[in-house]
Amino acid sequence: MSAPDMLSAIAKPGPLIGRDGEPLFSEPWQAQIVAMATAMVEKGRFSLNDWSATLGTEIRQSLAAGKPDDTATYYKCVLATFETLVKQAELASAAELKARKLAWIEAYENTPHGQPVTLDGAQHPHEHGSTLGNATVGWGGMADSGGCGGNGGGSC
Repeated sequence: MSAPDMLSAIAKPGPLIGRDGEPLFSEPWQAQIVAMATAMVEKGRFSLNDWSATLGTEIRQSLAAGKPDDTATYYKCVLATFETLVKQAELASAAELKARKLAWIEAYENTPHGQPVTLDGAQHPHEHGSTLGNATVGWGGMADSGGCGGNGGGSC
């Protein structure tokens, strides 16, 4: 391949492709949760050993429960692992995580078709946030300004 052809091929953005030829991330949230988990390991919020052990347990439990051995199940296990370790590290409570999920569901249900789903579009009196380290992170990895953090979910 000539140098101009190589540059042309490199300049074309596209999905990351796995060994099987399929995209590594079929939905944005999958890339976001992997990025958030990577950041938490890099910042020492939880160890790579804890991440690996907890993810392995989640995958084994999912397969034992009859879930399909596919990409969707894998990323649900990644999400469950992240939630487990965040709670164990006391970075967010179960109530805070539940409130964040409900806020995203509400935002999804109130977003017009074809528009990006954001918490800004939710019909809710305030933002929900969990402080993970020095940054406030919204569900799905989107940064936002704080909210119910520390009140145990309360009326959220």
